[in-house]
Amino acid sequence: MASTVPDLKVAPPPRELEREPLVANNRSIGWISDRVAGIVEGKTPMWWWMAFIPSALGAAVLGAMLLYQISVGVGVWGNQHPVMWGWDIINFVWWIGIGHAGTLISAILCLLRQRWRTAVNRAAEAMTIFAVMCAGIYPALHVGRVWFDWWLFPIPTANAIWPQFRSPLMWDVFAVSTYFTVSALFWYVGLVPDLAVMRDRARTKIRKFAYGLFALGWTGSNRHWSNYEKAYLILAGLSTPLVLSVHSIVSLDFAVSQVPGWHTTIFPPYFVAGAIFSGFGMVLTLLVPLRQMLKLEDIITMRHIDLMCKVTLATGSIVAYAYGMEFFIAWYSGSEYERFAFINRAIGPYAWGYWAMIICNTIVPQIFWFKRFRNNLAIVFIASILVNIGMWFERFVIIVISLHRDYLPSSWGYFIPTPVDILTYLGTFGMFFTLFLLFLRFLPMIAISEVKAVTPQADPHHPAGGAKGGHH
Repeated sequence: MASTVPDLKVAPPPRELEREPLVANNRSIGWISDRVAGIVEGKTPMWWWMAFIPSALGAAVLGAMLLYQISVGVGVWGNQHPVMWGWDIINFVWWIGIGHAGTLISAILCLLRQRWRTAVNRAAEAMTIFAVMCAGIYPALHVGRVWFDWWLFPIPTANAIWPQFRSPLMWDVFAVSTYFTVSALFWYVGLVPDLAVMRDRARTKIRKFAYGLFALGWTGSNRHWSNYEKAYLILAGLSTPLVLSVHSIVSLDFAVSQVPGWHTTIFPPYFVAGAIFSGFGMVLTLLVPLRQMLKLEDIITMRHIDLMCKVTLATGSIVAYAYGMEFFIAWYSGSEYERFAFINRAIGPYAWGYWAMIICNTIVPQIFWFKRFRNNLAIVFIASILVNIGMWFERFVIIVISLHRDYLPSSWGYFIPTPVDILTYLGTFGMFFTLFLLFLRFLPMIAISEVKAVTPQADPHHPAGGAKGGHH
């Protein structure tokens, strides 16, 4: 008996509700390979050399400063009582924060099946690894006698000298080294299919051998893809708690102390939100100019920029809430020392640093409520730089302003970094950009295989996909 139910035609969604495609202009799968691999295979552009030479000089300055500090001692830093190691802790926490967006984009958004991450995850993961390397310099150096750094690792010794596990410095060593190891593995596993693409496209024996060595014999077979996806998912699961734990442990360095302004339970979530906030700021700072210089507008689309701006807005709003909550806690605690610490932040000698933090971290991100600002690349780029400046000032406010007024007025001081401090910090930028530029030059900065997977041609249910779209 024939069915009497009429055929129901599903109306397409209104035009304003249609999502922009993740790869613009209906680009083919072959075009994606050519565009991304062409960045590595082509001639080195002039702008790359103009960026690389100053970066390499900056890295050389870092090496010179580290050698000078080791040979002379930490007295060359601005360690003025009561602010000790202020500059080094500020920059350590700041660089760790920069490294948070990469793992968040890779791991958490992967587990949440957010397909838009595919165009930005590779560069963000590389940024994470290089930022953590810059951060690791500071705890290694600020122990003073660097030849005793090996005591930080749980290595049995003849003298039974074990690490002091109650020291927050030890927590950092374990948290950061674990984070770095898992992030590097995650980055490398994701690279394997693309290294095989580079191997197969290579025109010289050296390049074919180098890419082939690291591609681990990848052939793209069903078995390889099955094992790859399992490994990628396991690493995503391992990385997700690390995103939350690393900056929580860094925040506990402060929270477990009795210093007014530090001794608070809000620090772990507050630091994690701030880290993701500054990390996305740095991702935007790097990718907004790169997408134009490398002609990647069809792969890193305005939809990607728009979504990253929304994450920046969300995390910036959490940070703004935490700033207000800190003042409430200081008032509600009834502790005159806590109250003084926060009043001193707002109107004390370092008030300029506090208000720079407030403007950059609470007011600037609010412009991302408006789509016209999210779609204006110049505004997005400037705002992303201001976010990073603001997050540096946040660490300055937490560390220096909380320490420079001790319990005894005779112990009050004004912290000023020395030229060695400043040159070391600038040198870490040189190291970071040197590594990042080398990554751009020799490895595909976009996950070719993952971007292909989100195109219509890869969807068997799409009119352009499956068997019909095979010829693309």
